[in-house]
Amino acid sequence: MNPNSQPRQPDWDLLVSWIAVVESGSISEATRLLDISQAAVSQRIKQLETFFGTALLDRSTRPAQPTAAGQRLFEHAKELLTQADQMVESVRSVSRAKRMAVRIGCVDSFAATVGPLLIKGLSGSSHQIRLWSGITPTLDALIESRQLDLAVTTSAFLSAGISRACLFSEKYYVVLPTGFDLQPLCSLTELGRQLKFIRYSARSVIGQQVDDYLRHCGDHLERTYEFDTTDPLLSLVANGMGFALTTPLCIWQSRHFVPEIHVVPLSAFLRHGRAYADLSRAFFLAYRQGELGTLPTEVRDLVRIAARHQISKDIAASLHLEADVLLVSDSDD
Repeated sequence: MNPNSQPRQPDWDLLVSWIAVVESGSISEATRLLDISQAAVSQRIKQLETFFGTALLDRSTRPAQPTAAGQRLFEHAKELLTQADQMVESVRSVSRAKRMAVRIGCVDSFAATVGPLLIKGLSGSSHQIRLWSGITPTLDALIESRQLDLAVTTSAFLSAGISRACLFSEKYYVVLPTGFDLQPLCSLTELGRQLKFIRYSARSVIGQQVDDYLRHCGDHLERTYEFDTTDPLLSLVANGMGFALTTPLCIWQSRHFVPEIHVVPLSAFLRHGRAYADLSRAFFLAYRQGELGTLPTEVRDLVRIAARHQISKDIAASLHLEADVLLVSDSDD
């Protein structure tokens, strides 16, 4: 490079000085802010005027005011320095993320099935992974209060500063005791006259979804047993005490009950001569944008790979369902 050639961009210190002059309203006040001499500030302004080949200060006024060119430079310099600050913080946040313990919260069915594969996939990283489980409302509250860094929930609720990436979705199925004689052309209300309906509690998202679905379909099923988790729910079904609406991932979480249960699609039931419409739930990865470097993307991709190439196939083979039990999202959002 020719040492006599003019640089293509002005020095950052010159831009910082110019911003200080414009924002403070005078060279003397900028001197105080920058903690350098007035001569040094004046020299930096002259360097900028030489670089751009135009006057930046109208020195005929007291105090001197920026010219049109000077005002345009101020606007661009302010934007550039803001972006530079964001760049520094972003790079530093990646470095911090590599050294920190990462707290990941997951709904129970995810933690017990996909969770181990996720931990295995992250085992080669430098992160310390802490996996917590719970129901969606609790996990949403924990990530809002920064007690979690990442959360896998069944909520698409949008809140300030938190991004959500769809991972996959799954349909609901009716679960019956093995050997139960299911009558043809039966509605869920009619089924409820033969077996007690065993529910997820209304404080869980899965319970709310099922209740809303039944209400929309016009089915009235008596409230008897309610549970937050799948294990006790399927235990009663396996013992012939009732039926439930649940999902393949929940069943896979409690797969020790599979020999004693029968999984039937909602389309096998009819109401007013028409098959029930599908009901499904989706899983989302919630995280704060820009705070964990590439980790959210790594987690998203690991989960999708595990769901598509292992979990979905294992569940389909075990429950004799269609191959694509888990419908994996390909979206970046």
